[in-house]
Amino acid sequence: MKKILLSLSVVIVLFAGDGCVKDAVCTDKTVQSEQAEIVNYAAAQGISATAHSSGLYYQVTNPGSGPSPTLSSKVFIKYTGKLLNGTVFDSQTSAPVSYGLSGMILGFQYGLPLIQKGGTIKLIVPSSLAYGCKGFGAVAGNSILYFDVELTDVQ
Repeated sequence: MKKILLSLSVVIVLFAGDGCVKDAVCTDKTVQSEQAEIVNYAAAQGISATAHSSGLYYQVTNPGSGPSPTLSSKVFIKYTGKLLNGTVFDSQTSAPVSYGLSGMILGFQYGLPLIQKGGTIKLIVPSSLAYGCKGFGAVAGNSILYFDVELTDVQ
C-alpha cells in the first residue's frame, strides 16, 4: 500500500511540475502588433521617426562623420534607455561604454549602422528586437524601448 501511495505521489508531483513549465513559456509580440503604439509614442514625443525594414523606428539627430559600425565592430556609446512610460531603466551618459555590436540587442544592431562616429540617434525598439517576452532586469517582457544614443567611437 505504501508503494502505491509513493508511486501515486511521484506521478502527481511530476504532472504538477509539468503545468509550471508550461506557464514559464512566453511568446514574443510581433512587430506589427506594436506598430500603432510605437507611432503614437513617436508623435507624442515629437520624434520624426522613420520605419526601418526590421520594424525599428529611428530618427537620426546627427549623422556624424567617419566610420559606421558593422556587426564585427566594437562600438563606444553613451545612451539612455527608457520604457515608453518614461521610466529610465539604464543610462550611461558620463563616459562611453564599449560593446561588440554583434552582442547587442537587434534594435542596436539595425540602428547604430545608420549613423557614423560622433552621430546621435533616437531608437524606438519593438520588444521582439529588444528583450522579447522574457524581459531583462527592470525591463518587463514584451516592452517596447526608447533609446537616445551617441556613437562616440567605432573600432
